[in-house]
Amino acid sequence: MGFYIRDLYHNIERLHSEQFKGNRSGKAFTVYRGQQLSKADFEKMTKTKGGLLSFNSFLSTSTTENVCSAFADPDPNNSEFVGIIFVIHVDPSKSTTPFAAISDISHHTDEDEVLFSMHSVFRIQDITVKGEYNRVYEVNLTLTSDNDEELYVLTNHLREETFPNSTGWDRLGQILLVMGHSDKAQQVYDMLLEQPNNKSENSSIFHHLGLAKYNQGKYQEAIEYYEKSLLIKQKWFPPNHPYLAMSYNNIGNAYSNIYDHSKALLFHEKALEIQQQFLPPNHLDLAKYYNNIGLVYGIEKNYSKALSVQKKALKIRQESLPANHPDLARSYNNLGAAYSDMEKYSEALSSYKKALEIRQRSLPPDHPDLATSYNNIGSEYNLRSFV
Repeated sequence: MGFYIRDLYHNIERLHSEQFKGNRSGKAFTVYRGQQLSKADFEKMTKTKGGLLSFNSFLSTSTTENVCSAFADPDPNNSEFVGIIFVIHVDPSKSTTPFAAISDISHHTDEDEVLFSMHSVFRIQDITVKGEYNRVYEVNLTLTSDNDEELYVLTNHLREETFPNSTGWDRLGQILLVMGHSDKAQQVYDMLLEQPNNKSENSSIFHHLGLAKYNQGKYQEAIEYYEKSLLIKQKWFPPNHPYLAMSYNNIGNAYSNIYDHSKALLFHEKALEIQQQFLPPNHLDLAKYYNNIGLVYGIEKNYSKALSVQKKALKIRQESLPANHPDLARSYNNLGAAYSDMEKYSEALSSYKKALEIRQRSLPPDHPDLATSYNNIGSEYNLRSFV
């Protein structure tokens, strides 16, 4: 499967180069895509109007609207889905995102198909009702340009902090983890584990398999992978090396989720102690450690300490990150939890709403963190109704 994805991507790149070679001033054009979408996912998308949208797979479109309309016809027997016609505006002179017309090589030559590479990013411009009974909608998208400031700032930060030195399949795996597609990331790292490599590379693979298992809620399996990664690191690095701090932090997170909070706090404090030896007090990495220690304090009902360290984490992130960065949302979310535990419901609701606003602009509509935000806000309104 991995080789198929790689070959398809390279073929799209090759065709794109051939079709637009020396023609960066090519004319803008419009393509269409029809599909069904659950009402829940559509509702999330309507709240991200003006924000960014990325599809999880290669995106098949057509230059002919009639071809796509049939795919958007809603099933009369299933009221939980609506029909969507994506109207996608593309200006080849402003974007290097790989896409290509493939009618000449497609089995369906009459569909005038244009295929976009995986994880192409679009901006949501407008959403309007198209059919009767409010069951078919037209969503206008624009392929993001190379100089889209919001996309550039966000992806540049993610690239620098998450995978600055990674390449190829490793980078794809890390992108999938950031986007919330842990099952696909696991497939990538399982494949890498089967390939010949040296032990230091295995440490990174075990680390990312641990992250995938953690995101899947399989915390004991995550600990096992993290410990495999840690054992390799301990052979290569001194006991106070920052790479070990990363492992201690991840192990602490997993223990926290299986309710072994004393072990969780032990590992988190060990990680923070190492990092404080090497990093300035306002370094972005420290925010992560304060954040995790704050979560454990909250679980142990030490709410004042939880609030204090979460504020430290938020302050560092506000000074270092772009306004739409997902980690800022994480800080606001955790601050909201601390306020809620202290029965400061107005402050909690305000923090949760800030987290949701950032997530709507920076994450795909099916990302699990969005569901967390909606749930937290709903729960907070519930709690306020009893006060």
